[in-house]
Amino acid sequence: MFIVERHSERILVLKIVLGDRLLNVFKVYAPHSGKPDEEKECLWNEVFNFVSCIPQNEINVFAGDMNGHIGSRNVGYDGTHGGFGYSSRNADGSRILELANGLNLVICNTLFTKQEAKLVTYVAGPVKSTVDYITVRQEDKAKIRNVKVITSEECVPKHKLSVMDMWFKATKRRHRKFERRVRVWKLKKEKDM
Repeated sequence: MFIVERHSERILVLKIVLGDRLLNVFKVYAPHSGKPDEEKECLWNEVFNFVSCIPQNEINVFAGDMNGHIGSRNVGYDGTHGGFGYSSRNADGSRILELANGLNLVICNTLFTKQEAKLVTYVAGPVKSTVDYITVRQEDKAKIRNVKVITSEECVPKHKLSVMDMWFKATKRRHRKFERRVRVWKLKKEKDM
């Protein structure tokens, strides 16, 4: 079962029931670098307030076009940045890292060593960058098996498809023990005997 909620024009939430757990997938589209800082701060504050209210027992995947460069180094963000990013950090990338750090999230794109082509999520002519990120809570980091960019697929113009492999422990259904039915119609009355 799943539910889709549009929280705002820039935030979409997909809720999926997985066994006895709830998976929340947040799709975010952040303002690009040419937009005013107030608009960016408003979005990140809205995201922070919205995501921080989600109970800890629910799994959160926070993904989308965040329009920032977090860079290849994890200086100052050891628990949030895995150390395998692309290019250099900019101001919008620092905002993303601060949000992730404040919500105890890890940026999954930076957890695995990849070739440059498998890190780049945005290509416009000679310009290549990583602006699409996938994050999860620190406690769910062990469930992440891989994050990759499918270079041959464009999900929207100029953006490459990012895919995350996540492992979930399947909950076993308990089999009910077979109970025999009492066959009332086969019971004989004492008078008949």
